[in-house]
Amino acid sequence: MHTVGWFLPESEQEASERYEALASTAQLVVRESTRAMEFGREEYDERVTGDVVGTARDVLFAEQLQVTVGTREEFEEHRADSDGEYQVFGSENVDNVAWHAPGFADGVAATFHGEEEAAVGTLRRQAMGHVYEDVV
Repeated sequence: MHTVGWFLPESEQEASERYEALASTAQLVVRESTRAMEFGREEYDERVTGDVVGTARDVLFAEQLQVTVGTREEFEEHRADSDGEYQVFGSENVDNVAWHAPGFADGVAATFHGEEEAAVGTLRRQAMGHVYEDVV
């Protein structure tokens, strides 16, 4: 069992503050990316919307989320010791699980067979939609 990422908020406020802190970084990432793509001022103004910068901020936030990766048995042991519930995505017939459980909400988990990186990415997207959407 191991973890990837580092951010595991204990409260909605902690999650919200981290998300807000990423606003300027998201704007900078988008600006520098469009500069590398040689967007002119007009094209930048036309194509870079609040949704574009918001998506960049969502990705930056999600990529920092701490995810634990382990076997199904390790997940079930953790789950038995946990007070919260988990929404599990994927098949029950695979051996591995990635999970995220902030201190203020129920957790999410994604099962996988061999593609850990893809499972972690999927789990982070699920966490954004199911745990953080109303918080950030």
